[in-house]
Amino acid sequence: MSNTGVVFPTIDLGEVSDEILNQKLREAGERLGCFRVINHGVSLSLMSEMKKTVMDLFERPYEVKVRNTDVLPGSGYRFRPSETNPNYEALGLLDLASPQALNTFGDQLDASAEQRFLSFFSCLVSKWYGTLIYVLIIFREIMLKYAEAIHGLAKDLSRRLAESYGLADTTNFFKSWPIQFSINKYHFKPETVGKVGVQAHTDFGFLTILQDDENVGGFEAMDPSSGTFFPLSPLTNSLAINLGDMATIWSNGRLGSVKHRVRCEAKTRFSIVSFLLGPVDTDLEAPSEFVDDEHPRLYKPISNKGIRSLRVTTNLIDGEALKHISYE
Repeated sequence: MSNTGVVFPTIDLGEVSDEILNQKLREAGERLGCFRVINHGVSLSLMSEMKKTVMDLFERPYEVKVRNTDVLPGSGYRFRPSETNPNYEALGLLDLASPQALNTFGDQLDASAEQRFLSFFSCLVSKWYGTLIYVLIIFREIMLKYAEAIHGLAKDLSRRLAESYGLADTTNFFKSWPIQFSINKYHFKPETVGKVGVQAHTDFGFLTILQDDENVGGFEAMDPSSGTFFPLSPLTNSLAINLGDMATIWSNGRLGSVKHRVRCEAKTRFSIVSFLLGPVDTDLEAPSEFVDDEHPRLYKPISNKGIRSLRVTTNLIDGEALKHISYE
């Protein structure tokens, strides 16, 4: 069931008051587990360049795309036809913040060498005709700029959420967490338009930054108070933020892990998704500031690898896996 009475909260990160901004982020995180941000520091030109790059990558031959292998399950190339989504594809890498991972991603897809040639060729054509033409920026440069901007935004949002609860010295706490990166292409069949193409689920990480298709809708989030879904309408130069299972564990249940899904649309839809996961080698648990006599600890400590494995073994992807690590 869909509900048009609830809308994605839109939060202006250019708010002059840190206290007011942090409170808005916290309220949206507790009430819905999701919100949309504007004035987020990722330039519109960079977002547009990234979208063009994504569309180009999906045009590469299948034998090139399959070189994008998994580091962890779901982190590489995926082609998973289904009844509603017969042409779904995804490419990805494990850590957007790692220059080495970005280089490997480019090497796998032959992106950098080809883009360098096109960039050089375009410059020659420009000089020959004496006109200004579009010059392709090399793949690695676009990815590095995008990675830096998204990593900075993820750290800033996490820090602000922590500060809204009175936690201090959190900058380094989130700094080392990997950011799994996924680009998706949805192309639904005409007869399935309006149906659910991607089933409702939560994300297992801490928070997700979604650059949705500015021309095609379909993304919906669930209002936890009513169980109904509401749409994320396309809005240029905005980014959607979803909180995941790790945020619920870290906040001792205060922040929601939003259930969301994708409804079939008539046009091809692209999405660019960055998942701030959680600690790699250590377990995550709620800081002591979240725990007292009135708020006993809800969840057992667990790592990013542990929550991912738990969701797979229980086949619970909608937040219900958290019951398996609950103290209650």
